[in-house]
Amino acid sequence: MKKQLLYSLCLLMLVAVPALAQMPHDAIYMPKKTICIAGMYGQSSWSQYWEGTLKRENFNIGTHTTRSLSVMPAIGISNRVNVILNLPYVWTSTSAGNLMGQEGFQDASAWLKIKALQYGGFSVNAIVGGSVPVSKYVPDFLPMSIGLQARTATGRLLLNYTHPSTGLYATAHGSYTWRSTIRIDRDAYQANERVYNTHEVSVPNMYDAAVRFGMLRRTWQTEVFAERMAALSGDDIRRNDMPFPTNNMQATQVGWYGKVQPRNIGLNARVAYVTSGRNAGQSTSYTVGVLFQLNVK
Repeated sequence: MKKQLLYSLCLLMLVAVPALAQMPHDAIYMPKKTICIAGMYGQSSWSQYWEGTLKRENFNIGTHTTRSLSVMPAIGISNRVNVILNLPYVWTSTSAGNLMGQEGFQDASAWLKIKALQYGGFSVNAIVGGSVPVSKYVPDFLPMSIGLQARTATGRLLLNYTHPSTGLYATAHGSYTWRSTIRIDRDAYQANERVYNTHEVSVPNMYDAAVRFGMLRRTWQTEVFAERMAALSGDDIRRNDMPFPTNNMQATQVGWYGKVQPRNIGLNARVAYVTSGRNAGQSTSYTVGVLFQLNVK
């Protein structure tokens, strides 16, 4: 009897639903009582970075690589309100030198996405989110740290126009992210050309903005994008020194995203390249994922 009940539940979850996999930076919504679970692997590598505005190499690091595994469920509360969750496991490594890589669960994040206005193919979307660290990783061992240990809160306004018949779309968004102070395992540190005799560090707040152009059909999606993120304050990496959480990190990148999801199971992929930056690596990154969509009715 239990086996028959489990089999029936599996059949209910595998009933075909529209192929829609969505993120906190798009205007795609899961229908009410529908869940899409994405399992994703990501990798980002760089061998050159900007020390302030100076682009350079460091042969004690070689090629720096960050990898991550994450699970991201997107939940349709209603047709116009979605919740998106994410929890990544991250690990770092280098191809040269003696710096030890770090690994562990990073920050759990949650997003609430609301379609505030819909007029024909045009929509205005409000998105709020936040994150909290879930493990005691070391934040001041950059570039080997897996995160900054800061709590965050983000507000985002997203505008989208999708042509009703062709599925061609254009999306633009801008965000502001507040980041909390963090604590480090030392009693003093140097930043902004002065010494701070405290273990509390102020991490700069930041903004990000992006534009996307693509096509969305029932079973597939493709787009190109340009993204910009930058801290609103902070200092530069000192000459031949390690990065620090107070640094003014900036990056501009371009890339492509694609998805194929004919029924309940699909695949997606994303590639991006950093074209310019400050206190950041010139990285090439890619992400691949498996999507599973179910109707919880």
